[in-house]
Amino acid sequence: MDKIVKIIKGTGFSSITAQEIEIMEDYLYCIDEKGMIKKRLAPSDKQYNLFLQEAKALNTLVELKEGQYLLPGFIDLHIHAPQWGQSGTALDIPLHEWLNTYTFPLESKFKDSVFAEKVYSHLVDTLLAHGTTTGLYFATIHEEASYQLAEICARKGQRGLVGKIVMDDLEQNPDYYCDKDTQTALEDTERFIKRVKALQPEIKQGVYPVVIPRFVPSCTDRALKGLGELAAAYDVHVTSHCSESDWEHGYVKNRFGKNDAQVLNDFGLLTDKSVMAHCNFLSDADALTFKKQGTAIAHCPISNAYFANSVIPIKKFHDLGVEVGLGTDLSGGYDPSIYSAIRQAIISARMLEDGVDTKKSPAERSDKEPSR
Repeated sequence: MDKIVKIIKGTGFSSITAQEIEIMEDYLYCIDEKGMIKKRLAPSDKQYNLFLQEAKALNTLVELKEGQYLLPGFIDLHIHAPQWGQSGTALDIPLHEWLNTYTFPLESKFKDSVFAEKVYSHLVDTLLAHGTTTGLYFATIHEEASYQLAEICARKGQRGLVGKIVMDDLEQNPDYYCDKDTQTALEDTERFIKRVKALQPEIKQGVYPVVIPRFVPSCTDRALKGLGELAAAYDVHVTSHCSESDWEHGYVKNRFGKNDAQVLNDFGLLTDKSVMAHCNFLSDADALTFKKQGTAIAHCPISNAYFANSVIPIKKFHDLGVEVGLGTDLSGGYDPSIYSAIRQAIISARMLEDGVDTKKSPAERSDKEPSR
């Protein structure tokens, strides 16, 4: 058994289910040499006083102060790592214009590995300082810089799920920022998957490769099909954007004659290891497809307020059995803290519940009885 090198005494909170909170008042949390919680002891446990007194004698006891609490690490399900440098700015125009005016020029700079190292290191440090111990990251089209991000997560102790994004449609992406061609995009992605998988045995917290078509508009049919095949062949996670805004949702319907969710599913990109960001315009049928496939939603309430043209009906999707988590969506979301996403999720839900169009009566602007 690994040696206990530190004991933290204090009150912690954890979630048993989505509806139940466990309160662990004055527990002892026993930490081993690897930084892992080896055991936890309640005051009623027979060993509690023995461990407490021994830690005091060895000066290995850390007692939380009044008002301090332990929480599980936050999981951020949607982070655009290369956009960290523009967080809190450039939120003044619609999504399609925002990407081409601000975001793609910034992301194209990550072909410079020195620049990538500086930005990604600062981002991971910042997220860890805000309590985010797991992050699902979009990197860029650049294989080497994307691998750097995985290495940085590994080195700094964050559980990172990292993907090299694919943008191979030469008609839809700027010529200065797109994959050379579809075959190159798929080969780079496969090589990236293998390289990150090779990191895993050395990393206690885990670092994982992710298959990422940026979104349907940026990819050819061949790329979408190939990425689905890679995800299946290597049993890796998948993430993308799904039915985010009026523009994106409408583009996919015009191109394929069906919604984002059905297109992604047709290409094998909805699995029980898939997390799709936004999903504001999912139909009930789309949501049931998510449930059937085991695909989760990354709810990004802050960026939705800027770019999604809508408020996602999270309670409805919960009721339909779809798993939902939270994402900051840096930099469409301006704050690296999941706390802010939690707050905005509640605010947005209340606005959806009661409606926002003051020209309509409460009954007209909401499908619920007036709450006030």
